[in-house]
This record gives sequence, C-alpha cells and structure tokens, in this order.
Amino acid sequence: MTGYPYRQLFRVPEFTPLFLSSAALTAAQTVSGLALGTLVYRATDSPLLSAVSMFGPSLAQVVGATFLLSGADRLPPRATLAGISLAFAVAAGVLALPGLPVWGVFAVVLVQGLISSLGGGVRWGLLNEILSKDGYLPGRSLFSIMSGLMQITGYATGGALVTALSPRPVLLLAALLYASAAAVAGLGLTGRAPRVSGRPSAAATRRTNAVLWSLRPRRLTYLGLWLPNGLVVGCEALFVSYDPGAAGTLFACAALGMLAGDVTVGRLLPPALRPRTATPLLLLLATPYAFFALHPALPLAALCAGLASVGFGASLVQQERLMALTPPELSGHALGLHSAGMLTMQGVSAALAGTIAQLTSPATAMTVMAVASITVTTALALAARTGPEGRTAAHGPTAAAHGPTAAGQVSGVRRRGR
Repeated sequence: MTGYPYRQLFRVPEFTPLFLSSAALTAAQTVSGLALGTLVYRATDSPLLSAVSMFGPSLAQVVGATFLLSGADRLPPRATLAGISLAFAVAAGVLALPGLPVWGVFAVVLVQGLISSLGGGVRWGLLNEILSKDGYLPGRSLFSIMSGLMQITGYATGGALVTALSPRPVLLLAALLYASAAAVAGLGLTGRAPRVSGRPSAAATRRTNAVLWSLRPRRLTYLGLWLPNGLVVGCEALFVSYDPGAAGTLFACAALGMLAGDVTVGRLLPPALRPRTATPLLLLLATPYAFFALHPALPLAALCAGLASVGFGASLVQQERLMALTPPELSGHALGLHSAGMLTMQGVSAALAGTIAQLTSPATAMTVMAVASITVTTALALAARTGPEGRTAAHGPTAAAHGPTAAGQVSGVRRRGR
C-alpha cells in the first residue's frame, strides 16, 4: 500500500462528523432514488419518466450553478449542510404521501435539486479547508469509498424493501436518514466563518464562474469531469427499465465497481502515475456499456456495470488537477461548479437516455450513450494535447496557472489560513 494513511484523516478535527453526515446523506439518496424510480415506473410504465424521477434533481443544478453557487464560500458550512439535509428529509416525507400525482413528484424532485446545488460546494470546500494539501485527495478517495459502500448497501437493502413492501415506506426510511445526517452535521461540526466575505448573489456567482472558466486547462478539466461521467450515468438511469426486478442488483454491482476504482486510484496508484490514468479510466467507464447492444442476461449485465464503474476513479485524478489549478479561496465555488455541472449533465443524460429508450429500447439507449461518452473522452484527450496550453496540461500546472489576478477579480475575497 502506498500513499497517505486513511487513519490519519480521522485525527483531523471535524473530519469524522463530516464523513458520517455524508454517509447518512448518501444512504438516504440511494434508497430514495431507487424507491422513487420504481414508484414512477410502476405508475407510468415509462423508461423516460422513471429515469428523470431518479436523476431529475440534477437538472436543477444548472440553476444553482448560475444563481446560487457563490454561497458555497459565503455561507457558514455547519448551518448550510444541516439545513440542506433537513430540507431533503421534508421532501422525502412529501414524496411518500399516498395519492401524490406524478406532476407533484417532479415538482418536489426539482425543488430538491435546487436546494442541493449548494451542497457539493459547501461540503467539498469544507473538506479542502480542514485537510492539508496532501490530505485532500486521500480524503476525497475515502469519501468515495464510503459512497460506494453506502450505495452497495442502500441499493441492496432498498431493492429488497421495495420488493417486499412498497416504495413509500422506503421513502420514509430515507427521510429518517436525511434527518440523521442533519443532526450529525449540526452537532458535530464547528461554527466556522465563511471562506469569503460578502453575501451570496447571482452577480457574485457569475463573476466567479467567469474567473474559473477563463483558464483553458481548467475548462478542459471541468468538461472532462462533466461530460463522460454524465453520459454513462444516463446508462445507469435505465437499469430499472432494463430489468425492473434486478435494478437493485445492477446498481449495487455498479457501486462495487466504483468502490474498487476509488481504492485503486486513491490508495494504490503512485502519485507520479495518477495524472496519466484519467483518459484510460474514462474509456473504461463507457466501453462495457457498449455490449448492452447484445441484450446481456443479468449475470453479464451486472459484470459489465461493475467493470465500467471502476472508471469513475478518474474523477479523483481530475479533482486533484482542478484543485492544483484553483486559488485556495475559490476552492468551495470551484468544487461546487464541478458538482453542479456534473449533476446537471447526469440529469440531462438521464432524460436523453430515457427518450432514446422510449423510442427504441433501454439496451439500445445504453449503447448509444456509451459510444457518445467514448467519443467525448477521445476528443477531450486530443484537445488537451494539441491546444495552445497543451504542454502545461501534459506536464502539470504551474503556479501561474491560477492566473495572476484570479482572486482579485472576485469581489469580497479574503484569504483564510488553515
């Protein structure tokens, strides 16, 4: 084993409550997503509506990224994270109400997405603040491992409960998990001041987005984080319609593969080798789904899903690069933009994949999305090598990559020590 020891992370104040609250949140999102997708599919028999119900909150992320994201560095982390989890608990309770029409389900789903648009930036900005520079990637790796474990457990347990009972009791279980996440965040985190002074606003969000988007290597990194990943999630959004009785198994196998990829990248790969693995991992992420054109039976389909998800480990490499290209005082906003863009693309891809499946079949749609992801990954790799700043991208960022006036372009920024 190589790299930063995971046990050292738990000696950092605030890491443990942040980790535990995120675990409860991930478990809640997992079981509620599967329950909601099954509920809508049973009511409508529509692959499109089922896919959008599971990943629809992601579509609202683009609104948050445009108008709300400045709050990632301008709001107190403890109150914000606890408040988001409480709002999710209320939303899950509303979704569990008998007789809620399908249009009401989607209204609640979109409100959830709007609320959650701040969550990624606040959470990962806080993690970046409480950990040392060398500890951030192992910390994100451990969070990703936790996410994989929670998804494996959540999809397996949620699938069994949905089959044995019905989706609504599972949504109530998710509400309890969200409330637990809020309690752990509220009681375990300390009352830190925001990293940046001033009030959140749409204007501040647009200014910082413009700064982050102004550097070509950072733009390519964002596109690499958003597009290939999102297109493959479009494949996953069709698990329920591909095999309604085994969707939980397919999701659990995909989560197991993601866990294996995160352990490999975050714990086993030497730091010098990591930067060269992003493109191969992104190609691995999509290629197995191309075989769904053959309509594989469950064992082979599960194997393809698990193998493909190893490629999600590429996001750890890309996030490490993003942080190297970003001034520290913009870390929360930068990571929030990554999260919002990624989730938005996942929602768009789920809707696109569902539409293709509606017109053809789930297997055909999964193949189309996989080929699109492979094409995008190849194009981005070529752009990074042939662009005017390709040499910088290939050999790693320099201090000048942050931009000499990046911090000064954002009103109200002030540096904070660790």
